[in-house]
Amino acid sequence: MLARLLIVVFLGAAGISHAEVGGDAENGERLFRQCSGCHQVGEGATDRIGPHLNNIFDRPAGAAEDFRYSSGFQRAASGGLVWTYDTLDDFIENPRRLVSNTRMSFRGLSDQKDRDDLLAYLRQFSASPGNIPEAAPTAVAVDHEVAPEVLAIIGDPAYGEYLSGECTSCHQPSGATEGIPSITNWPADDFVVVMHAYKEGVRAHPVMQMMAGRLSNEEIAALAAYFESIE
Repeated sequence: MLARLLIVVFLGAAGISHAEVGGDAENGERLFRQCSGCHQVGEGATDRIGPHLNNIFDRPAGAAEDFRYSSGFQRAASGGLVWTYDTLDDFIENPRRLVSNTRMSFRGLSDQKDRDDLLAYLRQFSASPGNIPEAAPTAVAVDHEVAPEVLAIIGDPAYGEYLSGECTSCHQPSGATEGIPSITNWPADDFVVVMHAYKEGVRAHPVMQMMAGRLSNEEIAALAAYFESIE
C-alpha cells in the first residue's frame, strides 16, 4: 500500500522567513509600477503584453482565456503549476527559475519584504487568500505518494557525491540560497519525495522534471543520502 507523505521542504539551510506575513499593500502598489507596463490588475483590467492579474491567487498557470502564453508557460501549466503564495513568491524572485523560456523581461525581486508587499497588493484583487503562510520558515508542501519500498532504499552517499555534479551546477553545496533554493541537509525521505514528484510530473518545473526523469530510484536515494550528510 502506498504511503502518503505530507512533506514540508524548507528552502534554505536555516530557512527563509517572510519579512512580514501579509506585507504592506501600499508599498506593494508602488512596486507594482515595475509590472504595470505589461500587466493590469483591478477594475477593468485586461490582458496586455502579459495577462491581467485579477484573481491570480490559486489560479492555475496559463489559465487566462484568449491569452497566448509562451511555450515555457504552456509546459508549466501542463505540469500542474498553480499560483499559490509560495509559487508566486518563487516566481517573482526569479521568473526563469520556475518557468523556463518565459518571455518576461522582468528579472525578479530579490528582497523578501518587497515580494511580500507586492503579493499583499495583488492579493486585494483575488477572492482566494492564496494559501498565505502562517509562520516562518517559508515552506512548500508536497503531498505525494511514494511506495514504501522506494523510501526504504538505502542510498550510498559516496555514489551520491559522484552524481551530484549536475545538481551543484545550480544548487550551492554550502547551503547558500542566493538565486536558487538550498538542497543541503534535507532529511533523505523529503529529498526522495520531492525528486519523485518532479519525476512523475507532480511538481511543475521542466528542467527539474527532465533531471529527475533521468535518475533511477537508487540514484535518487544516493543523492538524498549525500545531500543529507553534506557538511
